[in-house]
Amino acid sequence: MRSTVRRAVCPGSFDPVTNGHIDIISRASFLFDEVVVAVGVNKSKSRLFSADERMDMLSEACRQFPNVRVDGFAGLLTSYCQEHDVHAIVKGLRAVSDFDYELQMAQMNSSLAEIETVFVPTSPEYSFLASSLVKEVATFGGDVSGLIPDFVLELLTARLAERNQEASS
Repeated sequence: MRSTVRRAVCPGSFDPVTNGHIDIISRASFLFDEVVVAVGVNKSKSRLFSADERMDMLSEACRQFPNVRVDGFAGLLTSYCQEHDVHAIVKGLRAVSDFDYELQMAQMNSSLAEIETVFVPTSPEYSFLASSLVKEVATFGGDVSGLIPDFVLELLTARLAERNQEASS
C-alpha cells in the first residue's frame, strides 16, 4: 500500500549545485509533501566535488525549504525510490534535447518500478544553465556569480585554485 505522503525525488550529480537546480527543487517543494534531493554517487566518474561536499552544498542551498532533505544514492534510482517509498521523480527540462533523453529514462524507470516522472520546465533565465558549463566558464576566469549561490561560488573558486596550484606544481 502506498504512503499517503506525496514524496518525490530530485536526482542529479549537482557538481556543483546551480541556481537552476535550486529553482526546480523549490518548485517541487510546492508540489510534494516531501522532496528528497538525491545525489548520485558514482565512484567511477570524476567529479570536481566529492559526494559529501555536494550533499553539504545542497543542504545549505535547500535550508530554506522545510520539506526538502538531501541524501545520496548509488546504483539504480528506481531501487532507491522503492527502498524509500518514493513514487515520483522530478526532472527539470531545459530544452527539447533534454526531453528526448528524459522521456526514455522515464519510460525505463516506469518499466522497472511503480514510479512516475514529473517534468518541470526550467525557468527561462536558467534554460542554458548546466553544472558542466559553470565549471568550464569558471575555469577560464568567467563570471558565474549570478548562476550559483554565493557560498558555492566561494567553494568553486577555491577548488579551481587548488587544481591550478596542483597542475603548476
